[in-house]
Amino acid sequence: MDYWKYILRANPETADMLVAYLADEPFDTFEDSEDGVNAYLPARAAQDQAEVQLADLQQQFEFTWEKTFIPGQNWNEIWESNFPPVIVGSFCAVRADFHEPAKGVKHELLINPKMAFGTGHHETTWQCIAAMEHLPLQGAKVLDYGCGTGVLAILAAKLGASEVEAVDIEEESRRNTAENCTANGVSNVTVRCGTLADVQGRDFDGILANINRNVILDSLPALYSMLRPGGWLLVSGILLQDESIVSENAATAGFEKKTRTEKGNWLCMAFWRMMNDE
Repeated sequence: MDYWKYILRANPETADMLVAYLADEPFDTFEDSEDGVNAYLPARAAQDQAEVQLADLQQQFEFTWEKTFIPGQNWNEIWESNFPPVIVGSFCAVRADFHEPAKGVKHELLINPKMAFGTGHHETTWQCIAAMEHLPLQGAKVLDYGCGTGVLAILAAKLGASEVEAVDIEEESRRNTAENCTANGVSNVTVRCGTLADVQGRDFDGILANINRNVILDSLPALYSMLRPGGWLLVSGILLQDESIVSENAATAGFEKKTRTEKGNWLCMAFWRMMNDE
């Protein structure tokens, strides 16, 4: 797939803000850079819409941007030059097939991104991986909502989940997740391209949702209905400044917040669906 690479030059805090605002369509992938952040737009997407969005954001934040065309055949080379292994303590390592095997970790994931978000580098995915060490995944039925590369779905399977359903609105992400499941020897992940309406499972024990604030806010009632009483919801892709609005909306939907972590300007929060609700 061909992409437009938008090079956004901004200070780190502003770069995080931009990712939060641009994480909805049509941008689908982001990577940190020394000068700010790079945002990737599929060549088939509406450039005019994206650039109107950037112009609007320039009224709120101080940043500059330029774009360059990235042919699809160059993508693997770009990832190989910008994708170092990710180490989450002694718990988990995420690497591509061109890296040497990791040492001294309990779990190792082989992830070849191919233009899908979720390699573990961003603070949101890193925090989700760290949080999963402490979630009750053994024997659990799990949904990965917005699966990207499938890194969280694959880790859930390796941590003992009995079945995992993974969904993403991008067909490229669906294919990439399926490929990465095969590469990791994981056979109990069902991958779909679509929205929550396309998810077949119900009564999940846990849901992983590393997306963005707006999608999470819009999805909270549906996610609540898809969890069994006592089930858990792990959310990330939320800026520190948005903690109150997400927490309040989650409580309104029937969730109880249990844990929170922060890394950089980003939050990861775990909620439980109360046991005594109907």
